[in-house]
Amino acid sequence: MSLELFERHREKLDQACEASHSRGYWSGYKEMPSPRVYGETAQDDGIKAFQSHLGKTFEIDQPTSGGTLGVEEGPFGVELNVQYPAPDVEAMMAAAKAAMPAWRKIGRQGRAGVCMEILERLNAKSFELAFSVMHTTGQAFMMAFQAGGAHAQDRGLEAVAYGYEEQMRHPKTAAWVKAQGKNDPLEMTKKYTAVGRGVSLMVGCATFPTWNGYPGLFASLITGNAVIVKPHPRAVLPLAITVRVVREVLVEAGLDPNLVCLAVDTLEAPITKEFATHADTKIVDFTGSSEFGNWLEDNCKQAQVYTEKAGVNAIIIDDFDDVKGISRNLSFTFSLYSGQMCTTPQNVFIPRDGIDVNGENMSFDDVAKAIATGVEKFLSVPERAVEVLGSIQNKGILDRIEEAKKLGDVVLDTTQIDHPMFKGIQCHTPVIVKIDGADIEKYSEELFGPIVFVIATDSTQDSIEKMKTTICENGAITLGLYSKNEEMIEAVEEAALEAGVNLSINLTGGVFVNQSAAFSDFHATGANPAANAALTDGNFVSGRFRVMQSRR
Repeated sequence: MSLELFERHREKLDQACEASHSRGYWSGYKEMPSPRVYGETAQDDGIKAFQSHLGKTFEIDQPTSGGTLGVEEGPFGVELNVQYPAPDVEAMMAAAKAAMPAWRKIGRQGRAGVCMEILERLNAKSFELAFSVMHTTGQAFMMAFQAGGAHAQDRGLEAVAYGYEEQMRHPKTAAWVKAQGKNDPLEMTKKYTAVGRGVSLMVGCATFPTWNGYPGLFASLITGNAVIVKPHPRAVLPLAITVRVVREVLVEAGLDPNLVCLAVDTLEAPITKEFATHADTKIVDFTGSSEFGNWLEDNCKQAQVYTEKAGVNAIIIDDFDDVKGISRNLSFTFSLYSGQMCTTPQNVFIPRDGIDVNGENMSFDDVAKAIATGVEKFLSVPERAVEVLGSIQNKGILDRIEEAKKLGDVVLDTTQIDHPMFKGIQCHTPVIVKIDGADIEKYSEELFGPIVFVIATDSTQDSIEKMKTTICENGAITLGLYSKNEEMIEAVEEAALEAGVNLSINLTGGVFVNQSAAFSDFHATGANPAANAALTDGNFVSGRFRVMQSRR
């Protein structure tokens, strides 16, 4: 069955592998929720499927302690009240480990076929997943459909392609012949088997449960490992649906569904550490706070640990003629999902003496005002604004916004917008605060949420140095530059290499620094404290398996 699935999906897998080499635009799944693509009734079916989970126990036949739990709260006011089976750590680990030998024996093509079928099934559930992502994370619908659906599926497919190709570097068998002159040659047959390291723990994040979760899930599966999926307590449903689909495909392929299990916990009684430090856990994937990510790296010595943590993403503005283009692009960048993205810029470095715009000086305050005016104008129509902003998921962010205001002069205050569809829900626009570059302690760490600092520096070169200092110390996923000077562009490119951060230059159109495209853009680098791995490259998959040989 697994090889039949491989042949069924081989063309798309080959295309994914080729795309990862060419690095041009390619997507395995359609990002627009068009009825022509997903079917005339797909949206209504997705709403009904999402609603069918509400107020019920999510059934998964897996090792459990016997109870149920669930604490998700809908950021748009929809009462979820979904209960999930409480995990039995030892029983679940034992069941996952026991499922691995059969998973190994079907080989790399068999595993690829099953993974591809899982992704196709998830794609068919894109609307159900979108509404689940929307009502657990606070993403607006379009973003939830794209980032939580098609783009997440692309990242999963990308991990499958990389994992498959890494295992294809060696043959299954080889004939070894060494000539011995007049004597008979020495002859051996050799067999090579890719063996997964063990049970993998995928720790989901609250804001992007599928987008950040699928790379680790599928990288571990394709390389022969079992996976325990441990969602964030605030965003369980999208990953619960995912696990159910995975298990259904495994059963249909004649495999043990306990290869992938769902481990749900609560904020008050977390279980991640118990799973992460278990002797049989050999891989950990984590997205979340630097504090816990560092703890995992320091304490899970038995495992290969992949982390994405906090960072201080930055924008450097140098002499540039299209300030309206900067303002237009950054308005969307700062507003998207209320800044609740690991890629959203926080620090905007601008020379205090201003910049050259078409041969004339534009002051620091005028540049800052142009950005603030752009944000204000972009979000001036509530019906449009809420579809970009979404909802604040963690109310602690609102306190963080108020604290940020005290750090400098407020250029643009946050405002509350009543959501026209979800009564009682307020969306919050970004706050922009002016800070002196000398006060580096005020902006050197991440303040997660719709918070932007415009920072006055002594020069663009000073901006570069302060960017490097903050990123080298606390990490970053993204860096943006606006400059018309080729020498300065080259200088920032070199500085980005030294800081270990990906750079976007002069984005004024429909591409934004906080977006990355699977098969072309690497998400994070693994070269600064914000992450120790990139999504997705060879390093992200190669450490998840070992090649064992038998020779005769």
